Amino acid sequence: MSSLTYLPISLTILFFILLSAIFSASETALIAASKAKLHRLSKKGSNAAKMVMSMRLESEKLIGTILLCNSLANIVSASLATYLFTKFWGETGVWYATALMTFLIVIYAEVMPKIFAISFAESLAIFLAPSISFLIKITSPITFFIEKMARWSLRLMGVKIDPKARITSSEEELRGAIDLHEGSPESRQEKAMMHSILDLGDVHVDEIMVHRSDVTMLDADSDPATIIEMVTSSPFTRIPLWEENTDNIIGILNAKDLLRAIRFHNGNLQNIKIKEIVNKPWFVPETTTLHEQLQAFRDRKEHFAIVVDEYGAFIGIVTLEDILEEIVGEISDEHDIQIPGIWGQMNGDIFVTGSTTLRDLNRQFDWALPDIEASTIAGLVLHEARKIPKVGQTFNIEGFRIKVIRRVRNKLTLLRISSVKKV
Repeated sequence: MSSLTYLPISLTILFFILLSAIFSASETALIAASKAKLHRLSKKGSNAAKMVMSMRLESEKLIGTILLCNSLANIVSASLATYLFTKFWGETGVWYATALMTFLIVIYAEVMPKIFAISFAESLAIFLAPSISFLIKITSPITFFIEKMARWSLRLMGVKIDPKARITSSEEELRGAIDLHEGSPESRQEKAMMHSILDLGDVHVDEIMVHRSDVTMLDADSDPATIIEMVTSSPFTRIPLWEENTDNIIGILNAKDLLRAIRFHNGNLQNIKIKEIVNKPWFVPETTTLHEQLQAFRDRKEHFAIVVDEYGAFIGIVTLEDILEEIVGEISDEHDIQIPGIWGQMNGDIFVTGSTTLRDLNRQFDWALPDIEASTIAGLVLHEARKIPKVGQTFNIEGFRIKVIRRVRNKLTLLRISSVKKV
């Protein structure tokens, strides 16, 4: 065998190693390319980006085609190398060929292309998309047969595969991407906000509402002067109006409407008919999610709703500001009454009011207090105790020691939280 014959075979081996490198880079680039960047590029009119996104939706075809082509390239290059080396060294050449091709394929056809592809994932994916898409089309009969054989083999082994199953949901992927983001305290706050947005569909209005015991309300039968005095001394713009008993909410009085009425009657308070200027109350069930309520606020162009339980009884109020605070944290203005709900101590203990929500505590201190059975810290202690605890009683919950500090009648008003293993 002349040296002129060796040259074409050697060049062919290098050609198939190059092909293998391209397929390895393609697989990594197409899978690792950012969905967000591809989506943005497709919105700008990039057909290649749309092609990549389309191929990723059928990941089995994509991976099957690349693996088929990559395997063929590796097998052909290894076979030719074995043929060439056996011509030189006989049977010993098999081992030489195996050692050399393993080195070449692992380094130059697998590792190096993948490292390069990860660094330029989006650009490389868009560049290679038309070629890979063409390969998928021409090899589809083979990959279809291979896929069926693989599924049939898995069934023989008792493994059931859902053809519609996905590794993770889009929401889980998004939560994972948020959790992976590290940075400054400002970044951690942004992470908490994004998690809160994703949680809007899982949190109900009764978990964030102002309980009826804390709601400022007005008696509709009070004289106008008394009502005006209460409205002007209140920090709230909208106040529920009740008649006969506090469960019978007949309307919502808006301070602006009251001021307009005073101006219309030239300050003659006795001529003002309070019941005529109130807005019709809007009742929502306690099981409404924050996402649904936010949409409803937007659709109805209202900011205030009365929350009722399954029997239609008034249990609290929810406002647009309450939902926004669930996302961005506490929002205060110059008229808000500042009632601190959380105090820290030098030894790491935390004092909290009973109405402090578990979600606020978890978000502020990065804790994991369970918030399924209760929405407030007092509710969590009551659920754990199964009765009204006494002052001084201590409960160990999820690695935290919670002590009842103050109780007013049946209401837990102040608690102390300390970590069994210091936070």
